[in-house]
Amino acid sequence: MFGPCAKSPKLFLCLFALTVVLLGGIGLEKAMAKHGSPHEAKQAILVVAFGTSVPEAKKAYDEIDKRIAEAFPGMERRWAYTSGVIRKKLRSQGIVIDSPEVALAKLMEDGFSHVAVLSLHVIPGAEFHDLYMNARLFMQMSGGFKRVTFAMPLLSSSEDMADVVRAVTAAVPKERRPEEAVVLMGHGSEHHPADAIYTAMDALFQKQDRTMFLATVDGSPRFEDVLPVLESRKIKKAYLIPFMLVAGDHARNDMGGDEPDSWKSQLGAKGIAAIPVFRGLGEIPEVVDVWVRHLRSAVEALGTP
Repeated sequence: MFGPCAKSPKLFLCLFALTVVLLGGIGLEKAMAKHGSPHEAKQAILVVAFGTSVPEAKKAYDEIDKRIAEAFPGMERRWAYTSGVIRKKLRSQGIVIDSPEVALAKLMEDGFSHVAVLSLHVIPGAEFHDLYMNARLFMQMSGGFKRVTFAMPLLSSSEDMADVVRAVTAAVPKERRPEEAVVLMGHGSEHHPADAIYTAMDALFQKQDRTMFLATVDGSPRFEDVLPVLESRKIKKAYLIPFMLVAGDHARNDMGGDEPDSWKSQLGAKGIAAIPVFRGLGEIPEVVDVWVRHLRSAVEALGTP
């Protein structure tokens, strides 16, 4: 029955050794099962923005980071910039900001299993789609995240659009008079379905205030389309406000700069006094509320840690 042990004069010792081996095997099996079991869930937030190298504009990021910390106390949060040009420029200044892919890899290396990604883009354009596709790959790889959820860009529903119109309209400088125009500068996108959101927002702003317009730098509507309307209405003064997360290079150069092709200079050439307002969407609390609302949904979708 006992094989080799039955023929041994030291049957007791043989049986004891066999018991130790069996128990050791059971212990090893338990250890292997433990090693292969899921790790305790560790959750993190990755905040992704286009990026800025303008120190004055970064205060919008700082304010958003503060709001996220207040809304999700104790939860790890990290930042990433999608713009390689901005990251390279910042590196030359000794400031290192990761790309979303590098930031996700570091989170995985640090043992985080569940990540909520917040996109601080204004529209769900090409950059957001690239972010979405690449972040999902970190769930598909061996040893990758257990779950990755996404907080959508600012304008992702009709509710978002209505909330942002109200918030931006309320944030226009109080000294502005009804006969004075407001021209918002959006970025625009080559992603045509998402770029159409700017046209919809322009219509919503004018429905709220007929002398409030939205134009874009690289999309539609164009600033060239707004100028004739301002002239036909004999507008004498216009406030220029960025419809972007931060009042960065576009706002300070293309919108309110002194170059002949800036929006400010083009208005001046038409006899319209231009007043630049260097405040990004990230500095309007009610606009940030929309991003935080999106992030809350993404964090809830991670599940209980």
